[in-house]
Amino acid sequence: MKQVLVRGGGVVVEEVPAPMVGRREILVRVAHSCVSVGTELTSVHLSGLPLYRRALKQPEHMKRVLGVARDQGLLRTVQRVRGRLAAGLPTGYSAAGIVVEIGEDVAAFAVGDRVACAGAGTANHAELIAVPVNLAVHVPDGLDLRLASTVTLGAIAMQGVRRAALSLGETVGVIGLGIIGQITTQLLRANGCHVLGADLDRSRVEQALANGLDVGIYGSESFVERAFRVTDGFGLDAVIVSATSPSSEVLRQAMRASRKKGRVVVVGDVGMQVERADMYEKELDLLMSTSYGPGRYDQSYEEGGEDYPFPYVRWTENRNLAEYLRLLADGRVSLAGLSQENYEVDRAPEAYAALQRESSRPLLVTIAYPEHERAPSRTVVLREARATPGRIRVALVGAGSFAEAMHVPNLMKLRDQFEVRWIVSRTGSNAKAVAFRSEAARATTDLDEALADADIDLVLITTRHDTHATLVLRALEAGKNVFVEKPLAVRPDELDAIERFFEGRKKPLLMTGFNRRFSPAIGHVQAALAGRRTPLIVDYRMNAGYLPPAHWVHGPEGAGRNIGEACHIYDLFDALTGSDVTLVDAHAIRPTSGDLRRNDNFVATISYADGSLCSLVYTGLGHRDHAKERMEIFVDGKVLALDDYRSLSVAGSKQHSWRAARSEKGHLEEMRALADSLMTGGPWPISLEEQLRAMRIAFAVEQGIALRYGGLRA
Repeated sequence: MKQVLVRGGGVVVEEVPAPMVGRREILVRVAHSCVSVGTELTSVHLSGLPLYRRALKQPEHMKRVLGVARDQGLLRTVQRVRGRLAAGLPTGYSAAGIVVEIGEDVAAFAVGDRVACAGAGTANHAELIAVPVNLAVHVPDGLDLRLASTVTLGAIAMQGVRRAALSLGETVGVIGLGIIGQITTQLLRANGCHVLGADLDRSRVEQALANGLDVGIYGSESFVERAFRVTDGFGLDAVIVSATSPSSEVLRQAMRASRKKGRVVVVGDVGMQVERADMYEKELDLLMSTSYGPGRYDQSYEEGGEDYPFPYVRWTENRNLAEYLRLLADGRVSLAGLSQENYEVDRAPEAYAALQRESSRPLLVTIAYPEHERAPSRTVVLREARATPGRIRVALVGAGSFAEAMHVPNLMKLRDQFEVRWIVSRTGSNAKAVAFRSEAARATTDLDEALADADIDLVLITTRHDTHATLVLRALEAGKNVFVEKPLAVRPDELDAIERFFEGRKKPLLMTGFNRRFSPAIGHVQAALAGRRTPLIVDYRMNAGYLPPAHWVHGPEGAGRNIGEACHIYDLFDALTGSDVTLVDAHAIRPTSGDLRRNDNFVATISYADGSLCSLVYTGLGHRDHAKERMEIFVDGKVLALDDYRSLSVAGSKQHSWRAARSEKGHLEEMRALADSLMTGGPWPISLEEQLRAMRIAFAVEQGIALRYGGLRA
């Protein structure tokens, strides 16, 4: 399918794999999408800047990048960012079209329904989009789909009006009469308000006046002075700022034009350096409007499809979207008098160029997607597959941030052993972007197509945790060797199903990404423990860092940090002791507030048949500047101390210490071990018994945490 991507300071139209529909999603064939003048033009401009200039303009993103660089290295992080930008980024967040497929848990929509859709990363400029149910609404009969494609802009304007908490007869100012400002003025008029609008562009003011604006101000005329004149010296009841400007002067003008105890609502992207005197003397309320309304940025609402109770949250983002379309259909809001242009998708670069013209710039630009007979392809071929003998041919399933940051670079380093053939991702543009970077031959959103490729030797799974076991079984049943990131499963019944698959068979190979045991530091530890005479006392501390309760790791997709991450350490304990588990104890904190979780603040103790005792202290209560992981091992009169997989010291032995320039947790080494096993037919890098045992320890710990006591048999 065709999709618009932002790249190198411009936009391009490329073929990408069509998306698959999720359980709580609808698949929509787009008829029209609407270009956001402010947000999208900003992203286009930024895409043409060098990385250092992008960092200066987006310091909030830079902080996240630096956090990744601390864990994965600066060079690898920079290469990842550059690769992503070179492949192109999807854009767009407002569209309308026809439902062509529904997910199995969808009840509110049917194939053939006319719908309008919202959401960055969802309602993209593309021929087909997969949309969560709460980001889609029915289009009223008779309303043109091109007009309906403005649904997101309308909801943004509507939420700004709702935040102002207006009553009949109030006088309201609107600063910035772009498309959102134009819709805002009409919504205010429909609400029974008197409206004063201002913009630097005279033509925009004139268009607003033609659509019902009471008073228009443009150019150098004083907004503040005019506001007091039309309100008999009292000032405006509320001001909605829908302009875009890095300057804080726009906000100051809004405050100065307000009456005492007035409200200022920020909808646009403006400078926020507030002068205390501007607010204090009038006791003003400064309010932010979060785009479409309640539910925005709430994962359980937008992705999970959970609605807010109607009596308690009357106007959610979904209900705002629907109400805007109703007002359009009823003629209470009209776009007819606004300058607008429509372009077919192949001419998308012209659409963006139109929005940057010095003169006769349209207020509204839409992109049309002509119907065609060909069925959408969920696979795009980037290049002919290589026929290099002796290499392991890989299908990478799940092209998220971890796969991009860790597995793709490692597979590229190990080109002599691995060849990436397929990239499988739910998002077509993402699949193609990662395929571009990894030099893969094909990008797809359909796992079955990759599994049907007889040449694939290995399926590498890096999706979210709750999908691991299902995907592992699908790949094993297709006869493929499997590497899956931890955890292997999130429920005991899933683990039992995997164990049953291997009853009476030893192939295909299965390896869980328990990378710690393969790290260089642990290799030195194993050498120091060779020939030990006493059991081990192992004390492991993981300062994991705080994650808020709404983070996906804590929900059903992540299964919590004990199952999702601590399983790494249980596998490491197994590798160090080489013995069977006899007892698992687990004790967790008693949270004093709702922001803390038991299963990321606990102590787990595992007893082994050889007498060893291993203890894990896992906590999210610490500070991120402190080292994340430390392990001490007491054995045979020696003490081995490992710090963050950067250094190892050995007291009581002549064995030399070990150091690395950065944390080396064994990700590259585990892939080498996997390659060696597959190419030689030797033993699995981690036996099936060990993989199952690590997960069963995690399940026993989880049960102990839930029951608030230990002593559970593994």
